[in-house]
Amino acid sequence: MPVLLVALLALALAFFALLDGWYLVRVPCAVLRARLLQPRVRDLLAEQRFPGRVLPSDLDLMLHMNNARYLREADVARATHLTRCGVLGALRELGAHTVLAASCARYRRSLRLLEPFDVRTRLLGWDDRAFYLEARFVSLRDDFVCALLRFRQHVLGTSPERVVLHLCKRRVEPPELPEDLQHWITYNMASSQLLCAESGLRNVNKDQ
Repeated sequence: MPVLLVALLALALAFFALLDGWYLVRVPCAVLRARLLQPRVRDLLAEQRFPGRVLPSDLDLMLHMNNARYLREADVARATHLTRCGVLGALRELGAHTVLAASCARYRRSLRLLEPFDVRTRLLGWDDRAFYLEARFVSLRDDFVCALLRFRQHVLGTSPERVVLHLCKRRVEPPELPEDLQHWITYNMASSQLLCAESGLRNVNKDQ
């Protein structure tokens, strides 16, 4: 038994030392919780809230939440959001999947140690290849939006329109995207074209 215990402890240590263990545990657990324990959200455009609190492991040298932690918390919240509104399930049933193609973040005020917050995620819309989502980090102390993140979730194996049709059982026109988001999409397209040109690529049919 001691040998087995030591081996298990060594495996656990290797898992967390060599891999991003906590992240690899949290995301599947969040998806399972959203699928099995939380109610389904029928409105695709409804905002969903994912609670959080700043832990000592989230801090940087300035003793506020590390900017990379915002992206990680948004990742977990986004996985929960897409599960509860049925998008991940629809993708699985259609034999497709989604990957993060682009993101941007604006930091407005620091989140401090033990400060409670909500990650408020909502689907802003979609085009022929991607879903666009927003995540707001809102302090529960005064309801201030401390950070605003935007994401482009690229759909592979099908189209966002087919995913929405699969969920709603009818054709749904995408909402008009916010003006600032349209500027960001234009920037991403220009950046993609520039990088393709630098690489000597022409007529690229996918995001690169």
